[in-house]
Parts: sequence; C-alpha cells; structure tokens
Amino acid sequence: MDHTQIRDEPEARSSLRSGRLGVIGIVFFVVAAAAPLVGMTGAVPIAIVLGNGAAAPGAYLAVGLTLLLFSVGYAAMSQRVTNAGAFFAYIGRGLGRHLGLGAAFVSLIAYIGIQLAIFGFFGGLMAGQMAALGLDLPWWVWTLAAWLLVTALSLASVDIGAKVLGVLMLLELASLVVTAIAILIDGGPEGYNFAASFSPSAILVGGLAGSAGIAFAFAFASFIGFEATAIYGEESKNPKRAVPRATYLAVGIITALFALTAFALVTGMGSSTVVEKTVEFSTVDGVPLADPAGVLFTLATQYVGSWMATVMGILVISSLFAGALAFQNAAGRYVFALARGGVLPRSLGGTNDQGAPQRGSLTTSVISGIVIITFILAGLDPVLNMFYWFSGVAVVAIVLIEALVCVAVIAFFRRNREGESVFTTTIAPVVAMIGLLIGEYLLMSRFGLLAGTTAEGVDPSVTSWGLSPLGWVLVLLPFAVLLAGWALSHVRAPENEEFVRDELS
Repeated sequence: MDHTQIRDEPEARSSLRSGRLGVIGIVFFVVAAAAPLVGMTGAVPIAIVLGNGAAAPGAYLAVGLTLLLFSVGYAAMSQRVTNAGAFFAYIGRGLGRHLGLGAAFVSLIAYIGIQLAIFGFFGGLMAGQMAALGLDLPWWVWTLAAWLLVTALSLASVDIGAKVLGVLMLLELASLVVTAIAILIDGGPEGYNFAASFSPSAILVGGLAGSAGIAFAFAFASFIGFEATAIYGEESKNPKRAVPRATYLAVGIITALFALTAFALVTGMGSSTVVEKTVEFSTVDGVPLADPAGVLFTLATQYVGSWMATVMGILVISSLFAGALAFQNAAGRYVFALARGGVLPRSLGGTNDQGAPQRGSLTTSVISGIVIITFILAGLDPVLNMFYWFSGVAVVAIVLIEALVCVAVIAFFRRNREGESVFTTTIAPVVAMIGLLIGEYLLMSRFGLLAGTTAEGVDPSVTSWGLSPLGWVLVLLPFAVLLAGWALSHVRAPENEEFVRDELS
C-alpha cells in the first residue's frame, strides 16, 4: 500500500489540482469571459451613438492601456501570492484581512452577477433565434438548459473546460479578425482616419461628464473578466510564471481586438457618417439601437458575405455560453477559497476526483438557479431586467475591487519589496488606480444608461445619475457588501486568520 498517497489525500481534497493549465489555457478562460463578440455587437454601437462617435475605438484603447498598467502590479502580486481567490487574497495581504474579506464578497457577487446577466441574454437571444426557425419556446427553457450544461462542465477537470472554451473562443476571434481585415483592406467609403478615432481631442470630445464619459463607461464594462487569470494560479503548471504571462497576453489580445475591430467598424461606415450609419443599421420599428448587433452583421455581410453574418449570429450564442462557463468557474473557485479559509462553511471547500471545486461550483449554481427561477416567476424580462441589472452591478463591483487591488499592491510592496522596480510597485499601480477611479465614477454616474434604471422622465444619455430607487440600490450594492464583509471580519476574526494565505509559496 502506498502510504505517501494516503498521507497526501486530505491535502489534495482541500486543494485544486495543479499542473492542469498552461498560459494558453488560462487565456482561453479569460478571453472567453470578456466575450469580445458580445461586446462588439452590444456595447460598441452604443458607445458610438451615445458616446464619442468615431473615437469609440480610442476609448477602448485608452481603457485597455489603463488595465495593462493595472496588470503590472497585479502580475507582480501573483508571483508572491497564489490563491484561487486572487482579488481578496491580494487585498488581504496588502490592506489587511478585514478589507480582504469585504472584497471577497464583492468579487463573489460580481462574478455571480455577470453570470446571471449572461444567462439572461443567452435565453432571450436563443428564444428569438429559435422562434425564427419555428421552435417557439420561452426564454427560460434555453437559460435553464445552459445552466445545467454549465454546471456539468464546471464539475469536470479544468483542462476539459479550457478545451471547450478554446474552440469557441478561436472561432469567435477568427470571425472578428476576418471581418475587420476585410473592411480595412477595402478601406470603406472614406479610407482610414486615425485622427478621428485615436487623437486625444477626439476621444475626449464632450468631456468625461458628457459623451466621452459614456464611451469610457461602456468600454470599462466590455473588459470585465480579464482579471480572472490569477484565479487559476493553483491549477496552472507554473503559477509564478504562467499567471503574469497570461495576464499580459489576455489584456493585450482583448485590447487589440476591441480597438482593431471598432476601428474597422468606423472605417466601414465612414468616420464622418458613423453615427448616422450606426443608427440606421441598428434601428428596428423606428427605435434606434434596438438591434445593436445589426451594425456588425450588416458590415460583415457587406464586406465579407452574408455567410459571415450567419456564422456570427451563431457565435454570439456560443460566446455567451463560453462566458457563462468562465464565470461559473471563477465564482466556484471563490466559494472554494472562502470555504477553505474558514469564512464560509468548510464543507464547501472540497474538490472532486477531477480536482474541480465541486461544492463551490454547485453552490454557485444553486444561487444562480434560485435567482433565475425568481425572475421566471416574477415575469421579468431576461434582457431588459436580468442582463442589464446584473451586468451593471457586476462591472461597478469589479472596478471597485480593481482600484482596491492597486492600493493593496502599493502597500504590500512597501513592506515586502525584493528587487521589484518602482514602476512595478508604485508608478503603474498609482496611474492605474487614478484611471480606475475615474472609470468607477463614470460607470456610477451613467449607471441608469448601463442598467436601464433611470428615474421617470430622465434621459440617461444627457443626464448623469438620475437613477430610480432600484438604480440607487443596485449601484450602491457593491459598497454595502464591502462594508458588511469588513464588519463581519471583525466579528469572526479568529475563524478567518488564514483565508488570505498563499497556498503554494
């Protein structure tokens, strides 16, 4: 009998199985979470029309560069701390376990929230597409089917999920890149106009309190999910190298893809007429932006062929499914890490024979399932309510936590510096924090536009704030959860001393 195996088994059951993911596998999860095709069909047209017009690509590039600076300190922190609850472990190490616990719960509602948003969008979109083919079923049938499949895949070995996401992601990226290249080779009706899309004066037109702020808000919302690289550190082959590389690669891919494809859309419609054309291509029954996906699909048909628009229509569905699986994995690992650290019941911290956080994933599924059923019974809309409400809350929560991570990185390396440069430990985190705080303000001030929760009679494209009572509850929820977690940590301090520990160092 192998006594070593027996001795190691309890530890293995309380740890995620290492060595399953390389850099590319982690990138698959992260880029899938960002769902570039969904962002291009849903957010970019709105950023063009209500935001800074032809300069929307520049807004996406600016946000991407801000998050790249954030990644500098984030990646450096990942070389010191490897934990499935990356955000709260980093904040706990830098700013103390009390704030770390508050951040943990904020991160958890963010990941479950964005997953619920995706489930709602998936169900609504599938119901519409299948009804057009003669199979008319309610949205919740498709949502629950996706919920079941996502739950099943989340219980499999993490590398199986990476392979599924890898195939879907590569197809998604290929469709966007092929379409963008086809448009750029043609040059569109006016040729290239880099100044209209990337000059600072064009990007900031209308000011941060006006149209430029709207574009930045939607750009920040489109990047949610990139930060999940460190969550998979425990399951990577070499976390101290894989996580930093995956972080830079993921942010670079997402930034380049959004900036390139958005610039191609502007070029395809002509920079001087891009707003008018976007309105024209997205109008349904006289309502502008009723079908924002129509912009990309129309241009794909025009410059590539109708077959590309058909393929993209299918890939939007697969992109949503991939995103739901990616966020299921992220949320399940957060539950696992909190349980292992004694914050949640320790019984939720075990893993199955495949090394997946089974109870954490099932807990995540139960929570999302209860919310889905509540929306079904209440007769709420899967897109106008579930998608917009939860995606708005999630992006406010994530940007809040990212700003706290920047502060935590600075504080941690002031006490534990071991040869890292000043740029890595101070300059990049400070600049990123400023950018993220500006982004948080823009997201909150334009929350009514993002979440569809404006007060009666308020035009969210013109008026900042102006939220309904529900809007105020949703936009302040991440801050309330942060304070509640901070207070809970003071009450339960002896039980969670170790929840920010480094699992591998």
